[in-house]
Amino acid sequence: MHTPTVADAVALAAEKHRDAIDKGGAPYILHPLRVMLAMSTDEARRVAVLHDVLEDTDITPDELRRRGYPEREVTAISALTKRPGEDYAAFIERVRLDPLATTVKRADLLDNMDVRRLAAFGQAEAERMARYLAAWKRLSGGV
Repeated sequence: MHTPTVADAVALAAEKHRDAIDKGGAPYILHPLRVMLAMSTDEARRVAVLHDVLEDTDITPDELRRRGYPEREVTAISALTKRPGEDYAAFIERVRLDPLATTVKRADLLDNMDVRRLAAFGQAEAERMARYLAAWKRLSGGV
């Protein structure tokens, strides 16, 4: 079986996120596409565009494997998936264990911190941004 192309990954992400809308009212697929565009390799681009499919859709790691995604990519996508009930700090520490996941998560956090994506900005958004910034610093070698 051949490794899916970046275009294959984009098509899968677009199909699975088709009806999703982000916090600013835009099609959700634009977020993983922006994260993907920040990557420099096809491997990272595939992981980036698919980084939310396990958490937000009916796709499973086994389905990704059946579609031909390499184990390294499936592992990175799994690392980028926050588990139900998982503490956010523990999730970020788990991401740190995978260099590919770390690269993608840093770009994901930068995109998530772009306040232009939000319809409104209040206390909850400020707290979320602070959490994202702390995570970005942790993944960038900070404490």
